[in-house]
Amino acid sequence: MKTSYHSVCAWTFNAGKGGFTPPDARPSWDSDELSTVGMIKLIKNKIAPKLPDHIKLGFEMHYDYEYNEKNAKEVADALVQNGIALAMATPGAHRHFGYGGICSPDPSERKEAGEYGERAVNIAYDVLKKAWDKDVPPCFVIWNGSFGYDLASVGVRNMYNYLKQGIADLCKIEQKKGGEMYIAIEPKPNEGHPAMLLPTVASAIVLWKKLGEEGISLAKKGVNKEFGHSEMIGLDIVYDTVEEIDNNMLVHMHVNSQGYNDGIILGGPGKYDIDNGARVNGMNIAVAGLLKQSGFNRWKGHDMQTRAHDTEEQGIDRVIRSILSWDACEQAAAQVNEAELIGYLEKRETAKAEDIMRHAMMNAQKIFDDLYKG
Repeated sequence: MKTSYHSVCAWTFNAGKGGFTPPDARPSWDSDELSTVGMIKLIKNKIAPKLPDHIKLGFEMHYDYEYNEKNAKEVADALVQNGIALAMATPGAHRHFGYGGICSPDPSERKEAGEYGERAVNIAYDVLKKAWDKDVPPCFVIWNGSFGYDLASVGVRNMYNYLKQGIADLCKIEQKKGGEMYIAIEPKPNEGHPAMLLPTVASAIVLWKKLGEEGISLAKKGVNKEFGHSEMIGLDIVYDTVEEIDNNMLVHMHVNSQGYNDGIILGGPGKYDIDNGARVNGMNIAVAGLLKQSGFNRWKGHDMQTRAHDTEEQGIDRVIRSILSWDACEQAAAQVNEAELIGYLEKRETAKAEDIMRHAMMNAQKIFDDLYKG
């Protein structure tokens, strides 16, 4: 079977969120005890043995609190020794810059945020490069958690222009390092400001197209497709996928969910970012079918949170279930008779087309059950 690339996110392994949920539900995952290297070993020892051989594992992490100048060599060594690739790196600017980061009206914050992003790229190339998969290079994701504002004014246009310049500068820095990584914008409609720049897939694509007109190469540039972020405002992840593929901008994925589209787990539009793992459902099978058509075979990240009541073992099990659920959706999508499906749609026999997709969903659940049982 063709290799399928799945990555696990460092931030999944937290002791507890705190606030309205317990901060210490998983005491052995306390941040002081479970280092980045410890997470890598946990993935190798607890998650990898539960997965089929055709799945290749990667790891995703933030600069500068999951990888940094002090631990990068140790992290790179651990990735190589455990057979796990660097799948994604991203600057954790939202923890440091509360007034917009690279789009901040404050020039001193813009400068500091730009230098912060440059350090994140440099370490990914200089120290962590030995942990890259030779066939599937990592993605450098620009997340918009700090790209926001809370005041309606003409200054928003200035912020957008600063943002374009900041991303363009980062692309030039990465190009000088070799231009081997993919660079993706991760859209998000809210969190951590009342209003966000780049809230949707379409807005990310528009920004890239504008940067292309202004001289930035769009090779290996695109969108980090995050299902849950689109679901938070009621957008259609299937159509999002069509836009990404049509513009050749699907370069990384976060296959999680808010839960509202499976009829079981609650969540959805208007809710906060719940970060459930991937699930077997019809929309995921449709997306998997589109990916098959497009030839996408890069990293599929499982950007997810364990539930507030989970133990450590339950948290690990949720990651395993997420990976196997998406793999089951991919396998079921590959078995759909697309010609028959399109034929029904052309003849307006939509109930029969629905039957095909429902059968695919039942097939995916059976595949998941078989995979999970090992």
